[in-house]
Amino acid sequence: MDINEMLEFDRKHIWHPYTSMTNPLPVYPVKEARGCKLVLYDGRELIDGMASWWAVIHGYNNPILNEAIVDQLNKMAHVMFGGITHEPAVLLAKKLIEITPSGLDKVFFCCSGSVSVEVAIKMAFQYWISKGKKEKSKLLTVLKGYHGDTFGAMAVCDPINGMHEVFTHVLPKHFFAPEPKISFYDEWNKEDISKLKHILEEHNNEIAAVILEPICQGAGGMRFYHPQYLKELRSLCDEYNILLIFDEIATGFGRTGELFASFHAGITPDIMCVGKALTGGYMSFGATLCTEEVAITISEGPTGVFMHGPTFMGNPLACAVSLKSIELLLSMDWKKKIKRMESIFLSERDMFLKLKGVKDVRALGSIFVVETERSVNVPKAQRFFVKKGVWIRPFLNLIYIMPPYVIDDVEIKRLLDAIFEVLKKDEY
Repeated sequence: MDINEMLEFDRKHIWHPYTSMTNPLPVYPVKEARGCKLVLYDGRELIDGMASWWAVIHGYNNPILNEAIVDQLNKMAHVMFGGITHEPAVLLAKKLIEITPSGLDKVFFCCSGSVSVEVAIKMAFQYWISKGKKEKSKLLTVLKGYHGDTFGAMAVCDPINGMHEVFTHVLPKHFFAPEPKISFYDEWNKEDISKLKHILEEHNNEIAAVILEPICQGAGGMRFYHPQYLKELRSLCDEYNILLIFDEIATGFGRTGELFASFHAGITPDIMCVGKALTGGYMSFGATLCTEEVAITISEGPTGVFMHGPTFMGNPLACAVSLKSIELLLSMDWKKKIKRMESIFLSERDMFLKLKGVKDVRALGSIFVVETERSVNVPKAQRFFVKKGVWIRPFLNLIYIMPPYVIDDVEIKRLLDAIFEVLKKDEY
């Protein structure tokens, strides 16, 4: 297809994430991808600092993951999960139970990260319905959070400055506590969780569960908070008889320097969501894990079953590539690699802080964030980044990277140099 014809059709007819049909953001045509690089139709190669929204941890066109897909494709691409099971689903569930926090022994496969959040919320509500406490129909979360684009997930995203503020009047009303203020590296102060504790004290009879992103608040602001917050939260949920849900969609599979962010605090939630890097970025897929207590209570309730069942639940292709991606991650010294990335990021921090217009610079694991004093002009910044041979997609007032784990030091330096230059030359 002619490249200009393709771009023109795209501009006129295809919606892209968070964009307009009357004034769409520019798009760059990618012909292929390999390793850490996106190859444009004109032959330019861009080092991908985003890992396709944090999912492609092993890089593109990975031969091991490709082989897993092809092998499974030659057996069956899909089969309904109602009344049927298959080896990829069983082996993946077994592996997830092995590597996630102790006690998460039941696995529900779903189609995406957002849907895994929907499933987690529904589990929490059905748990209390099964216990005869229908009045526990609210959730508690923190500001600056993000959990997805579906309606249940939107209802626990930041209601004031979040991406879904426009829907506030039609969404279910839940409780919001202030976001954690104490950063990952600072000294803990129990006052940081005092307002959340007060909400639990006042409304525990209405609250079914607390849901939040552990350690790293992603699309709500790329903020890293103290692990002690999660320990205190676990104790409060136990004290007030509230379920605890961790959304590990962005933080799972090594992103923050631990296999799952909850390991920084050494605790187990009652329900946990995973997605994004679950398949190594090969396809949309997610899973919601829960404790036996949650699963048995739901199963012994009025309905006798958990009321959810996606068409593509337990898709064999997705299960097969997810299992192989996890095995590939565990076969390498991933922790050392991510620690190396973090050390490079932190070594450059002071240099960025000296730049005009920079409000904060932070890093944790494989995540590097520059917070600017003003909102970023995304098209302008992206034009600059593409000219520099990198793919970085800012949002709000954040320029950040979360690269594939297979990236080398030279490629990391090129990403950081491009960010430094866009800020220094005021090209954002």
